[in-house]
Amino acid sequence: MYYRKFYHDNMAQLNIIDELEHTYRQDKALRWYTRGHFIYEMLNRALRTLDANTIINMGFFIHDLHQQIKELHEQQLSNYQDKPFVVYRGQGLKKTDFDKLKNTNGGLMSFNNFLSTSNDRDISFMFAESALENTDMMGILFIITIDPRVSSTPFASIKEASYFKTEEEILFSMHAVFRIGAIKQMGNNDQLFQVELQLTADDDEQLQRLTECISEEIGGNTGWERLGNLLLKTGHFDEAEELYKVLFKQPSSENNKAVYYNQLGYVKHRQGNYEQAIDYYTKTCEIFEKNLPANHPSFANAYNNVGSVYDNMGEYSKALSFYEKTRQLLEKTLPANYPDLATSYNNIGSVYDNLGDYVKALSFYEKALGIQEKALPENHPSLTASYNNIGSVYVHMKEYLKALPFHEKVLRISEKTLPANHPDLAASYNNIGTVYYNTEEYSKALSFYEKTLGIQEKKLPRNHPHLAISYDNIGSVYDNVGEHSKALPFYEKTLEIREKTLPANDPLLATSYNNIGLVYYNMGEYSKALSFYKKTRRILETTLPANDSLLATLYNNIGSVYDSMGK
Repeated sequence: MYYRKFYHDNMAQLNIIDELEHTYRQDKALRWYTRGHFIYEMLNRALRTLDANTIINMGFFIHDLHQQIKELHEQQLSNYQDKPFVVYRGQGLKKTDFDKLKNTNGGLMSFNNFLSTSNDRDISFMFAESALENTDMMGILFIITIDPRVSSTPFASIKEASYFKTEEEILFSMHAVFRIGAIKQMGNNDQLFQVELQLTADDDEQLQRLTECISEEIGGNTGWERLGNLLLKTGHFDEAEELYKVLFKQPSSENNKAVYYNQLGYVKHRQGNYEQAIDYYTKTCEIFEKNLPANHPSFANAYNNVGSVYDNMGEYSKALSFYEKTRQLLEKTLPANYPDLATSYNNIGSVYDNLGDYVKALSFYEKALGIQEKALPENHPSLTASYNNIGSVYVHMKEYLKALPFHEKVLRISEKTLPANHPDLAASYNNIGTVYYNTEEYSKALSFYEKTLGIQEKKLPRNHPHLAISYDNIGSVYDNVGEHSKALPFYEKTLEIREKTLPANDPLLATSYNNIGLVYYNMGEYSKALSFYKKTRRILETTLPANDSLLATLYNNIGSVYDSMGK
């Protein structure tokens, strides 16, 4: 059994696993869940961290537990006599998560596990207070009002089905959604708050619209496919890769294999492993070519993915070719305002953006935004792509005051909808930092660049090119405010990554050598400055025309060093 490897040295838990194997029944799921052993521990950790392998292996139990709660809910419904009642839950919440909660007052809140609540306020308050032992946590007492006539999630009193018959516990099935009400400080303790929640109704308009949008965007024909898509959407790339590799070991159709290859390609793409991403995406295309007609909509997604990798590799003519194939297919098969068309327009705009044709880029970006603003809720994550792209074009056109509000819209949506360490949040912080850098507001730029780096160092491989960019950005800020000794270690980290990942004559290496040379010059270490300027010259003289302005600047820098050395 899957669980044994986690408890191989714990005889008590191994005995319980033996008992589970021999005596488990579907109608006893609640008893096993409330017993307080490995099932409760593993299930909640897996749901909290989106541990795909454990979720797959515990899928039977998740189903049975939900089903038993649902059956008890139906049996107990008449006991409530259609009258609203209140339950409580005390827990700790990270300060950053509590800030997000306050910012969404009046909005919706979901719990991604089976939610335990109590009829006893005092016991719940005790759990809230106990969280204060950690200074990074807030103690939260949730006061939850339930109207049994309109509830959107099954819940049940589990006293009779529980392993412990004395507990007054109301257990909700997974993903209960609540409307956030009043948030109040409790007494004089600024780390202890009560939060009023109301269980949402099935006909809640905002919930229905959100559910429809998420269902459409997540997609997937099976529960496992939807889980994989959700992991990708929330930035859990390692967990998604684990899930798809497990699914490959199970019997599957050619169509399913195409989906898995495609998603693994996406994982490798986001991890910066572009060659492997193209390999997986190509396998997807090969399966489609054998099994689907030439104009099947699935080709559009496959072409788009290959184009996206080439885009990231800087091979823009190849990227544009695949993006145009995507656009032509979508325009033939979809309504004019369909969201996938917006994605296609954004991608084509991105290529023109990278080619320096900003007028064409802005035109495609505005087409995309026009579709999305009609089709999506105002805080929908997909809007961030268009806002971000338009902001970036304005940056490239040096119209920074026009760029900033678009990047701020991206950040506002992202902070509400993404986990705190999501890579897209890092990109958003970086873009705002760049605007402030170019308007010479260096302290603000540094603050946003450091937020970017904080996420990237947790989520990316040590030699990822995005890390090099962040180190370089922070170095540039320190350089511009005259703190050259602080700039140097960041420039050196940038150089270390680029020397490991780029060809010896890459222009980015020349930029790094030049930056370090300039720092040494400003610090009065002229021999070191000269050494790095010579490395810069070696690259630029082999890659640029003899009359290029960058060479003129470099020669001037070298001359300044010799002058300072008295030569």
